[in-house]
Amino acid sequence: MVVVLVTSGQPSLNPRLVKEADALSNAGYDVTVLYVYWNDWATKFDAPLLKNKKWKAIRVGGDPDQQKAVYFFSRLIHKISRFVIQKIGPVNSLSQIAITRGAYFLTREAKKHKADLYIGHNLGALAAVIKAAEKHHAKSGFDTEDFHRQEVSNDKSSLHYKNVKYLEDKYLSKADYVTAASPQIAEAYERLYPGIKPVSILNVFPRDTSVEERSVNKGIVKLFWFSQTIGANRGLEEVIEALNLLNSNNFELHLLGNSNDNTQQQLSGKARFDKQQIFFHEPILADDLISFASQFDIGLASENSTPYNRDICLTNKIFTYLQAGLTIVASDTTAQKAFLNEYPEVGKEYQTNNIQSLTTILSGYQADRELLHNTCTASLKLGKEKMNWENESKKFLTMVEKTLN
Repeated sequence: MVVVLVTSGQPSLNPRLVKEADALSNAGYDVTVLYVYWNDWATKFDAPLLKNKKWKAIRVGGDPDQQKAVYFFSRLIHKISRFVIQKIGPVNSLSQIAITRGAYFLTREAKKHKADLYIGHNLGALAAVIKAAEKHHAKSGFDTEDFHRQEVSNDKSSLHYKNVKYLEDKYLSKADYVTAASPQIAEAYERLYPGIKPVSILNVFPRDTSVEERSVNKGIVKLFWFSQTIGANRGLEEVIEALNLLNSNNFELHLLGNSNDNTQQQLSGKARFDKQQIFFHEPILADDLISFASQFDIGLASENSTPYNRDICLTNKIFTYLQAGLTIVASDTTAQKAFLNEYPEVGKEYQTNNIQSLTTILSGYQADRELLHNTCTASLKLGKEKMNWENESKKFLTMVEKTLN
């Protein structure tokens, strides 16, 4: 059977899509991925990522180097659509084109591929998979990795909220199945659309057999945080302030992601401890992330609770830390709090906007190295035995099979 996955991002920026494509391909499905250019550094990482995949990947909507005219046109219609709906409100195809630059081209390309199932990732792909499935009398699925209408802000009067709501109201209930990246996101969508009953598929990763149980660390405690971009409003300011209160040479802070000199200077400038204890790392291949993370002790999940999406999402940070065998220190968002309440052996939560709460946790792990070691061991065990893609993919493949049959 043929499956087409559609995303408004790039494969290296969407590990969730890549895992689904791999699982489907390994299960014997004929898989094609349609995607859109996002930025140059993702393109650099796409090349080695796609090199050895069983599935085919097709980029649409142009790019600033090789398909300049198409790229220019895609940006033009995107801007015009945004301008029009700002004036008159969400309307038909203009809302779809306004949501992301490549939406028109994703829909056009998806319709060209006759498939048994179309799966959308990211909101810009929602209309594309529904329209392609309708044309070919096929099935469709959509993955809500985020709670899209409150992904940018909680302002229900904003254009973004109104446009997303329009698209979700129009298309989401037409999908034959819906998945969500956390139980809380699934619950939020089911409250809006009681008929869809989203299935939670966690952002877990394949078991990494190269990571082994570590010995007790008696030296510097190394903290680790990563994202596509290092910037403000990621909770990093609180982490640095907590380290300021500790005023200790027993910690290092390692940050991985895209950043410029200004961002690095701003964050380093907030530190009253030795600035040489803050390390900035360039982005790496997704396949290398767990191995890279395993050299550290504590994984930070410093999410803010606003907008609402941040409060109910479970990012891939937590599940990366499990596979890498790191102790998890997470802010008390609704989703992260629920996770650590269920698995308290793998880390602790701190109260957002309470620096002393975070300081107490970090100093506790620094003082009790056996506790730190045992927590890292429990984290690795949970990742190997339960929280991994080998287990979660079974749920995904069963749902696909049920949908097609």
